[in-house]
Amino acid sequence: MPDTEDARAPRELDVSRATAARMYDYYLGGKDNFAADREAAEAVLSAAPEVRPIAVENRRFLQRAVRYLAREAGIRQFLDLGTGLPTQGNVHEIAQAEAPDARVVYVDSDPIVLVHARALLAGTGTTAVLTADLRDPETVLGDPQVRSLIDFDEPVAVLLAAVLHFVPDVDEPHRLVRQYVGATAPGSHLLVSHVTGDTRPASAGGAEKAYRNTANPATLRSLPDIERFFDGLELVEPGVVPVPEWRPDAGTVPAENIWMYGGVARKP
Repeated sequence: MPDTEDARAPRELDVSRATAARMYDYYLGGKDNFAADREAAEAVLSAAPEVRPIAVENRRFLQRAVRYLAREAGIRQFLDLGTGLPTQGNVHEIAQAEAPDARVVYVDSDPIVLVHARALLAGTGTTAVLTADLRDPETVLGDPQVRSLIDFDEPVAVLLAAVLHFVPDVDEPHRLVRQYVGATAPGSHLLVSHVTGDTRPASAGGAEKAYRNTANPATLRSLPDIERFFDGLELVEPGVVPVPEWRPDAGTVPAENIWMYGGVARKP
């Protein structure tokens, strides 16, 4: 690996093993990734070329949904779990364009996210980043940074975009989602996007196999399993659909063969 890559890596970061956050950055054309991430990402793309447009469409879905949450649902607090590396059109940028008083906490387990996000967010006062594992809700929800910006007695948007497929069944992802949503007030919202093997099982299975060699193996789930994340909540129209079909912008031609579902729901 080039010395220049070592120089920009935090000491605690193992750049020899690919991570989902840095691979996603590579799919989106970012530069905050290392040789191992690029090699692993290319292995995924070789098995499933659709992964790159899936990453793009997921990002667009997240942006549209955050705009909806801030503009139409009146949400002013966002907890973004498994946020990934900063890129154009981040959650705080979208939310604060609609509501300048919106507050955002980003959470990711990859330490390089903290490095880059801190530089981006320096001095904002309304946005923070926390290095933590979303599989530890007690730590996340009890963190002083989270508590300083998020008032859980008021509605919160809990965002889990393209991250729950990196939580294996043994870690009970549905229970984790219930725990996060359970900590929020009525009127809060949940956003989830998640890959599936329902529609293109060969491509999805190839990508899943390639991810086994990374720090974040993936788990494909069916539409019913993805819909279960929203149990007890009121789905916002059009429900849980392929991400390009969730309230697309006028005139946009969605990409095809996108095997990722997304949805938003309100806590009654």
